Amino acid sequence: MRRMGLVIGLRPEVIAEYKRIHADVWPEILDLISRCNIRNYTIFLREPENLLFASWEYHGDDFEADMALMRADPRMQDWWRITDPMQVPLSSRKKTEWWAPMEEVFHHD
Repeated sequence: MRRMGLVIGLRPEVIAEYKRIHADVWPEILDLISRCNIRNYTIFLREPENLLFASWEYHGDDFEADMALMRADPRMQDWWRITDPMQVPLSSRKKTEWWAPMEEVFHHD
């Protein structure tokens, strides 16, 4: 199992809508997340900085293959067409990244 954390900005004018759609995520999206071996997925919002922090556990054997499956899914592409314009990627991220990954520096069960 691999724990992951990522961060991205959120446009202030869409906060209410972002919360609304995440309170009622499409079932196909939730199913895909599970099929891609992601568990304990949580997104936190920090205001007034408007930063989103995502945390999850990856329980698969091939993260790249699972992420390719997720990227190729038409329903996930529909979801991202809605959510991506709401987000503000960090300027320090790599060009190949949308959400910026974070280094785990501490964990306690």
